[in-house]
Amino acid sequence: MPGLDPEKYAEDIRFETFTSGGPGGQHANRTSSGVKAIHVATGLTAIARERRSQYRNRKIALERLLDKLNKRRRPAKPRLRTRVPARIREQRLADKKRRSLRKEQRRKVEPS
Repeated sequence: MPGLDPEKYAEDIRFETFTSGGPGGQHANRTSSGVKAIHVATGLTAIARERRSQYRNRKIALERLLDKLNKRRRPAKPRLRTRVPARIREQRLADKKRRSLRKEQRRKVEPS
């Protein structure tokens, strides 16, 4: 993983195990092979329950969590403002004008 070292974050990460559930029958229902990695400082979590081995799932969950932490560390890209095309702007104004005329025609005419 470029950027983050797993050993550096080892004390900040807590692992929880659970039965993975889903298809797999007896093996999936009885063994606690699902792993949830929690980064205590930020509260980010990553879950892995694809493999039958808790060790493999732990490794996958750790990779996913470090990926999330990496994304969080990256600075957000600045938002680029986009212009409304002239044709669309003219169409909006024409629609507003049409709407205002329709509303104007709904008003009661005062007797003179």
